[in-house]
Amino acid sequence: MSGNTFGKLFKLTTFGESHGKALGGIIDGCPAGITIDFDAIENEMNRRKPGQSAIVTQRKEPDSVEFYSGIFEGKTTGVPIGFAIHNTNQKSHDYSHIKDNYRPSHADYVFDKKYGHRDYRGGGRSSARETACRVVGGAIAKQLLSDIKINAFVSSVGDIFIDKPYQELDFSKIESNPVRCPDPVFAEKMEARIKQIRKEGDTIGGTVTCVIQNVPVGLGEPVFDKLHADLGKAMLSINAVKGFEIGSGFCGAKMKGSEHNDLFNADGTTKTNLSGGIQGGISNGMDIYFRVAFKPVATIMQEQETIDKNGNMVKIMGKGRHDPCVVPRAVPIVEAMAALVLADNYLINRTNRV
Repeated sequence: MSGNTFGKLFKLTTFGESHGKALGGIIDGCPAGITIDFDAIENEMNRRKPGQSAIVTQRKEPDSVEFYSGIFEGKTTGVPIGFAIHNTNQKSHDYSHIKDNYRPSHADYVFDKKYGHRDYRGGGRSSARETACRVVGGAIAKQLLSDIKINAFVSSVGDIFIDKPYQELDFSKIESNPVRCPDPVFAEKMEARIKQIRKEGDTIGGTVTCVIQNVPVGLGEPVFDKLHADLGKAMLSINAVKGFEIGSGFCGAKMKGSEHNDLFNADGTTKTNLSGGIQGGISNGMDIYFRVAFKPVATIMQEQETIDKNGNMVKIMGKGRHDPCVVPRAVPIVEAMAALVLADNYLINRTNRV
């Protein structure tokens, strides 16, 4: 299986399955001499881990990270950073009912057809549990990018959308509620909606908005490696993501050029920021902001019709512990992938001129 490495200079390779002994990864290309804040890494892992509130899966995993190389006396050494996250609360029997059956909108069918074999325990490699490794890599990337601020938050659940621009939101309130929405009024509505959906045995989707501040001018490469293209690939590689838009996004398609152009100030900043902080694929020093759309979780506690591996029509119903809405736990994953993209482009940019 290919496709397990992300990045060009700052690279993260991950391994492991949802119900295997451990998940883990290797971070290659991290410069030496970075002081590592292990508490910050643990905090990022706690934001993503299961069982953290009443509106997420109740699987209990501490998600403690063990580092095996690349860090000595609290600083990176420049060699690959190896780490592992041991699984401690697998309940593989919860998945015995899908050993021969394909869950609708999951990767079961395509994995079987592509590889001729699959790990049906929680989806194996296709499980969102793999994203724990991304959060570790992103947490270290953030420490390389200490001056850059990355804040993601839940901006919608179902048809409940925050109706304010991000500039009017207080990012310090993102962690004040289990939904990770910085507006307390909308957070309460979103939480109530998720709880209602869970009682119905159903799931619901939503969006995560990410704002990146203090980005220097010059990150990103023209043509195929544009910064927003890298961010788009990073976000679309996250489980359950169905859409990505940056700056004005699809709304920009309704505008005229005279309305959409970001006019300059004398210092090189722009009066508006409909470009989303990136022009010509290169960061322009303004805030980078984008939105990521997550579909409803595919496993629902309702009976559905599906097929088994022999093509027979069968009935299936979800069992075990699952998120009714993935977006609250997706917030640190979005931040982590953004950090990996910026760290990679930061190192690439250092090679462009003397």
